[in-house]
Amino acid sequence: MIDVQRLRVLRAVAEHGSFNRAAVALRLTPSAVSQHIAALERGVGARVVARSTRGVTLTPAGRIMVGAAESVAAELAHARQQIERLGSGRTRLAIATFTSGGRLLLPRALARLADAHPGTVVHVRESEPEDSLPLVRRGAVDLALAYHFDGPPPGRTGPHSGLAWTALMEDPLHVVLPDTHPLAGREAVDIAELAAEPWVLGCLKTEAYLRQCAGRAGFAPEVRGTTTDYFFARSLVAAGMGLSLVPSIALAPRVAGLRTVPIAPPAPTRHIGVATVARRDDAELATLVRALREEAALQGRAAVRET
Repeated sequence: MIDVQRLRVLRAVAEHGSFNRAAVALRLTPSAVSQHIAALERGVGARVVARSTRGVTLTPAGRIMVGAAESVAAELAHARQQIERLGSGRTRLAIATFTSGGRLLLPRALARLADAHPGTVVHVRESEPEDSLPLVRRGAVDLALAYHFDGPPPGRTGPHSGLAWTALMEDPLHVVLPDTHPLAGREAVDIAELAAEPWVLGCLKTEAYLRQCAGRAGFAPEVRGTTTDYFFARSLVAAGMGLSLVPSIALAPRVAGLRTVPIAPPAPTRHIGVATVARRDDAELATLVRALREEAALQGRAAVRET
């Protein structure tokens, strides 16, 4: 039998990359951490970590066991919630969301949840996808509203990850530019036409994505500013600092003096979805996922555009 505490120790080692840092996080001695890992390796009959001068990394067997550890943690957290519900008669849902998606999609979805399940207590925390999916995996939150650009969803999802990913909507990115710009009247613009332009962006991941798209188009963008807020970035565009690349759902509220132009295909796009623990069948969680899908469909049909 595999000891749950040893799985917890392995997760900490994987997260912190060393026995010493894992020991501090767990309030154990490094020797105790080492003993737990050694016992786990004896139990599974395989090495789960590889030690080197640069720290500790997981072996293929270790990655499998960390996935199992995360699934166990999520299941235990769910069990605690169910037991709490038996005592209080109330369901608690914890939600992690990125800012623009939460602002646009969550409020009315939560209103629908409250109508259907008025006893549900909801807690919302702001978190970027690279942080929110691990929170779901270990049971710290019940649902993550997240996004990704090219490639698969952030983190590990799928049948062996313990997570389920439900796609909600595609969120194309648009070029935001002053309404006096020569390209402001275009129906669409090719990204290569913007090679000489300076940029101000509303997200570090958007900056990285712009650099990726620009690289494919054969240029390196000149980024003059990166903020953590798309409205702030658009305000800087209005001040004449450069252009911006903004997802559709982050184009409101409007900023005077700006124009939004779609990018010609293949247009850069965010893919928005929700991550939940696989096999969760709570009525409240299912209601919230359904409400988010309905809200995303409404927003997708009424995409906001600046004129």
